[in-house]
Amino acid sequence: MTTIDLVVIQPLVALIFGILILLMPRILNYLVAIYLIIIGLIGLWPHIFGSRILH
Repeated sequence: MTTIDLVVIQPLVALIFGILILLMPRILNYLVAIYLIIIGLIGLWPHIFGSRILH
């Protein structure tokens, strides 16, 4: 099974969004909003289900 690291996804998303913004500048607000929501959900994902890291 292949895992995809966030380190690989973020530059790829930034590149795609950058190209889309150049082609269609009116969608900038939507792309930024979607990106921020996705990154926020990824960051909160472990906390949403109450998993705790043992010290």
